[in-house]
Amino acid sequence: MSPRYRLLIVITAVIVALDQLTKVYIEKSFALHETFRVIPNFFNITSVRNQGAAFGFLADSSIREPFFITISTVAGLAILWYIHHLPEDQKGFIFPLTLIFAGAMGNLIDRIRLGEVIDFIDVHWYGHHWPAFNVADSAISLGVGLLLFFMWQHEKEKLSR
Repeated sequence: MSPRYRLLIVITAVIVALDQLTKVYIEKSFALHETFRVIPNFFNITSVRNQGAAFGFLADSSIREPFFITISTVAGLAILWYIHHLPEDQKGFIFPLTLIFAGAMGNLIDRIRLGEVIDFIDVHWYGHHWPAFNVADSAISLGVGLLLFFMWQHEKEKLSR
């Protein structure tokens, strides 16, 4: 098995396992909307459910479940295809793409299992809250950030040749 697939399998397994374990813990240990204050005026663990996407997008739509399951599946397959066809000079893209893939699969499991996503990381500054998120969302965000950085680096290297 090539190193790119080993990396994909290991990282995906770790992130999906961590994501699902934390969500099961929250689901079993917290009532919906129950909060545990970790760092006052900055960080709580709060049990919430998100039926939509980021910031509750499409949460009230009748097509949300099939839409999000389809989008997650298509995105996952597209990422796998892209990783498979990635040129050797772009192998640095495998790690961020794998983070995005793993996060998408973690949230896809929730959508199939529950019809919504369990979120619990509540970052805020006094009364100003960022929308709650989870391990899968964190992996996706980190993956997108790293992907943009690596794209910038790759373009910079191409221009300097």
